[in-house]
Amino acid sequence: MFVIAGLGNPTQKYEHTRHNIGFDVIAYLADQYNISVNTRKFKGLCGSGFIEGRKVTLLKPQTFMNLSGQSIREAVDFYKLNPAEELIVIYDDIALDPGYLRVRRKGSPGGHNGIKDIISHLGSQEFLRIRVGVGEKPEEFDLVDHVLGRFPAEERKKVDEAIRSAADAVGLMVQSRTEEAMNLYNKKVVRE
Repeated sequence: MFVIAGLGNPTQKYEHTRHNIGFDVIAYLADQYNISVNTRKFKGLCGSGFIEGRKVTLLKPQTFMNLSGQSIREAVDFYKLNPAEELIVIYDDIALDPGYLRVRRKGSPGGHNGIKDIISHLGSQEFLRIRVGVGEKPEEFDLVDHVLGRFPAEERKKVDEAIRSAADAVGLMVQSRTEEAMNLYNKKVVRE
């Protein structure tokens, strides 16, 4: 059993912003595997089904990004999961260019308040994660405005590809093939 949590902020106001890319990956997985994510539970919206033959619950915390740990902790406790093996968290990363992913088994929050809250609630940095690149903020932008902004048209194709790649990585990870996912998707970023 896996809980696959995509991070974001609730309400239509934040749909398809950089900070909500985790929600976008969950929506893509739900569509691909015919899982309805509309049950209110764990301070979030969730739905259960199967990905690559493994039972999963897809979760979109509705606590707002910086309080994501509340929702995830409730789901982990309910299913009695080992987060290091059965929790996958998908979220935005400004340190990666749009279109790039990083698959990890554990790590620090790296300045991401949603991840900081999850680590605080779980008492551990050991949980599977997929960081999806959303690009660093331009110098003249405020960080909040950047992550709550939408992708420009010229980045959208790369972002959609990254969402598909993140879903493919989830498919490998639920089959205990995390190392393979890391080898496939953790490409070095070459800045021009």
